[in-house]
Amino acid sequence: MNSFADELSRRLATLREQNLFRELRRVDSAQGTRIAIGNKTFLNFSANDYLGLAHHPELKEAAVRAVEKFGAGAGASRLICGSLAPFHELEETLAAFKQTEAALTFATGYAAAVGTITAVCGKDDIIILDKLVHACIVDAAKLSGAKLRVFVHNDLADLEDKLKWAAKAEGGRRKAEVLVITESIFSMDGDAAPLREIVALKEKYGAWLMVDEAHATGILGKHGRGLADAFGVSGQIEIQMGTLGKALGASGGYIAGSQALIDYLVNRARSFIFSTAPVPAAAAAATAGIKLVQSAAGESLRSQLQQRVAEFKLAIGHGKLEILSAIVPLILGGEEKTLVAATKLREQNIFVPAIRYPTVARGAARLRVTFSATHTATDVAELVTALNKLAIGN
Repeated sequence: MNSFADELSRRLATLREQNLFRELRRVDSAQGTRIAIGNKTFLNFSANDYLGLAHHPELKEAAVRAVEKFGAGAGASRLICGSLAPFHELEETLAAFKQTEAALTFATGYAAAVGTITAVCGKDDIIILDKLVHACIVDAAKLSGAKLRVFVHNDLADLEDKLKWAAKAEGGRRKAEVLVITESIFSMDGDAAPLREIVALKEKYGAWLMVDEAHATGILGKHGRGLADAFGVSGQIEIQMGTLGKALGASGGYIAGSQALIDYLVNRARSFIFSTAPVPAAAAAATAGIKLVQSAAGESLRSQLQQRVAEFKLAIGHGKLEILSAIVPLILGGEEKTLVAATKLREQNIFVPAIRYPTVARGAARLRVTFSATHTATDVAELVTALNKLAIGN
């Protein structure tokens, strides 16, 4: 055991030397624009709670009612006796929201990606990924055993080159299926995929398309349905993926699509089949979140969020305003420089995380600033002032 501990200590020392060591910070408050860490309160620009629903009364009340009726835990996997009513209600609500035939929920977005991709693709198939897709998609693609190709981020010419190659590739004992996977809004850069053009290419070459709408669901498109809805291509995407723990305010992941897809995943997605069902309170809260984002209150929250993002981008002279995602990266490059900047912001009672390798590429460390509809114009001005003191932004 000593040699094991010594080896791990050596590896941890290497991470520290490279400014890549991470540690957990205990938060002693509910999620919100201000959070308590230690004995201090910070103005929070780090959460994915884009509409401020994680602490919303309607979601909390729905969770409490579910606990009172269904208890704290589901008791078993969904295919045994754990498929409680709140999960079915959530999936019906999700399918209606996403305008698909059906939907299926998972304990996490990671589980949704791993279960779906490994169920749909195997060793005779081909998966083509955008270079900047989330780590869960990369891991799932590797686990599937499929031939893996990566196209330059949002580069349609490179994607077409990969599709042309796939059309000529041998598929083994059967025709190879080709699955293209992208995010709609990318988690670390906040930029948008050219979904219309990607859809046109996948149809030209007879491929399938999976789109992760984790950072677009709730905030873009009609009633917050996502970027695919905003671009009018939802019906041409075979697999729509997303999470329930960002703008929707709860937790979990989902897949939306045809009834055949969902039936197949129930039978073949191992992360679904072999997992105890999530807590019913989370499902009930997510259902309340989906209903709220489609209401007039949800529309108002989206408008407030977009206003805060626009104010910040204009103040720091950051890029274009056409697609107002809630994510604004401030790329500083070096890990040490980024850690120092994050520390100096915390000294001003502002919490913005330092994002480093392997979350982003070497030399692309950044402050990832995220906004909530519940931030005020004063909050944004305070952040801008703090960044100006550090000569970050303009």
